[in-house]
Amino acid sequence: MAVIAGNWKMHHGPADAAAFLTEFDATSVSAAHELIVFPPSISLYAVASSPHRDPRLQVGVQNVHWEDAGAFTGETSAPMAAGAGATFSLIGHSERRHVFGESDEDTRRKVEASLRAGLVPVLCVGETLEERQSGAVERVILRQLDAVLGALRDADRFLVAYEPVWAIGTGETATPADASSAHGTLRARLEEVLGVAGAATVPILYGGSVKPGNALELMSSVDVDGVLVGGASLEPTSFAEIGAAVG
Repeated sequence: MAVIAGNWKMHHGPADAAAFLTEFDATSVSAAHELIVFPPSISLYAVASSPHRDPRLQVGVQNVHWEDAGAFTGETSAPMAAGAGATFSLIGHSERRHVFGESDEDTRRKVEASLRAGLVPVLCVGETLEERQSGAVERVILRQLDAVLGALRDADRFLVAYEPVWAIGTGETATPADASSAHGTLRARLEEVLGVAGAATVPILYGGSVKPGNALELMSSVDVDGVLVGGASLEPTSFAEIGAAVG
């Protein structure tokens, strides 16, 4: 089984989201695969409640606040997201970290909030180009993972997504060897904390300029259990082609 997840970022308002669902056809995607989309919060309920949504297509929220309620204008709480139909939460995406300045401590608190609300966290980790060039890949991704492992240790389920920042929206893609190396580092840490059997239940996704043409090669890499797709998930045909390409 593979996990095929699409992060729509700040695209597809309710009307465009509805059009996507009408056009999306998952018949070419193996029934063994898990499909998830992360629409913007304003479209979350429209996607989750649409009669045109393929029942295989699960829904997540792109970001949550660490408090369950309060005077936080413009924020979305995890209970609100769950009430709107989300079952997953995307935590620590590189754009949240590097554009909005979120810290490792912020990601921990958001993971905890997600778990309280019954959401399945998808923790994103990844290094910048400068960090890669300086040989800091392992240090960076393990720091980001370690920051939340205490909260995730007893979670019923969670996912990890490795997304090298230098490969997001740039057209550059990590090689299968790059992906396997980073995923192997993450898997080894999970095994240290959760045991081999426990770590085996945690899918590790690759994110970064995933397209129909490179999905199979990436998914064939050791320790790559799925993909987190950005721009190519905005088109229903492209997203379905990625799902079909992974076998």
